[in-house]
Amino acid sequence: MLDSHLQEWLNLLIRWIHFIVGIAWIGASFYFNWLEHNLNRNRAPEDRIAGDLWAVHGGGFYHLDKYASGPDRIPGALHWFKWEAYTTWLTGMVLLAVVYYLNAQIFLIDPSVRDLTQAEAMLISVASIVGSWFVYDGICRSPLARHPRALIGAVFIYLVLLSFFLSSVFSGRAAYIHVGAAMGTLMAGNVFFVIIPAQKEMVRALEENRETDPSVGARGLLRSLHNNYLTLPVLFAMISIHFPSTYGNSANWLILIMVSLAGVAARHYFNIRKTSRSAWWLLVFGFCILAGAMWLSAPAPVDREQVAVSSKEVLGVMSNRCSTCHVETPSQAGISSPPAGLIFETAKQIETHAELIFQSVVLTNTMPPGNLTGMTESERQSVSAWYQSLRRKD
Repeated sequence: MLDSHLQEWLNLLIRWIHFIVGIAWIGASFYFNWLEHNLNRNRAPEDRIAGDLWAVHGGGFYHLDKYASGPDRIPGALHWFKWEAYTTWLTGMVLLAVVYYLNAQIFLIDPSVRDLTQAEAMLISVASIVGSWFVYDGICRSPLARHPRALIGAVFIYLVLLSFFLSSVFSGRAAYIHVGAAMGTLMAGNVFFVIIPAQKEMVRALEENRETDPSVGARGLLRSLHNNYLTLPVLFAMISIHFPSTYGNSANWLILIMVSLAGVAARHYFNIRKTSRSAWWLLVFGFCILAGAMWLSAPAPVDREQVAVSSKEVLGVMSNRCSTCHVETPSQAGISSPPAGLIFETAKQIETHAELIFQSVVLTNTMPPGNLTGMTESERQSVSAWYQSLRRKD
């Protein structure tokens, strides 16, 4: 029990740090992207300032200048934005190990999808995350780099294939998290391998009083733009574990792609709304895709002519299939307290949470996770009939 308790606290502390540094990283990305699109660029041609911006915040006025090439000398205090990205990625990988590797049979492996060993699942996990960087970086360094739309199209196709593949080998929840981890790796890799080296080259060029290769800065700017568009899909992947109707659906990979596309459309709207009068259509497009995802994830109709099943019968099912986790003192390794505080030890307790039980056990089949305790289809139908009986009483 001590091990499970320690694991839960590791999960909490790492997740908390991951959340904090993630906010810092994404906040900086949003701010600098907003800054780039709101600079006043009406400067004299001979002016070394490419754009400036006045802002008011926190009781003060701020004036920011962007240099066309660089200042005459490097200032003593030059602020870099990199540790937020590195720390977010590192804590994310540790969190992945704590939650999904230490509890592979619960959260990572679903025998109904693919009956993997723990070693096989972990190997696929690492390969999908690390391999995604090499595929993406190879695409960005290919001749497609001269054609931005074709480049984005190739990256999008890869992410679609990755989503489909991962949903065919992992549990739906794990597939979503791994797609998010892969996208997060692309973003952190962009910072580490491209953006920061480009910025260091700009600093060296100023120190050595020589011209900077413009292609270096252009590559850094392109990768930074990619990161900006990936932020909302990554955020959705992170919060998706709370919404089984998405990852628990048979078309979960397609739902993930559709919601991600809606996020990209929303991000693009905010990027171009200052310069395009027709940007509003992006929000309409995004809402239409979300509506499509909502329709696609809708549960199939349930037979309402089922024989009535009592709470006592369903409590027996819960005792056989859910008692390793949803009791006062869980016996499942890695679980120190009942998930989400849900305890199913009495008829009153299961009736209170009937809607949630019905959704998780019948509509999405996401509980028990990975069907670890072997709940049968007959038992799921009993839960469905019980839920319908309660509905008819109401």
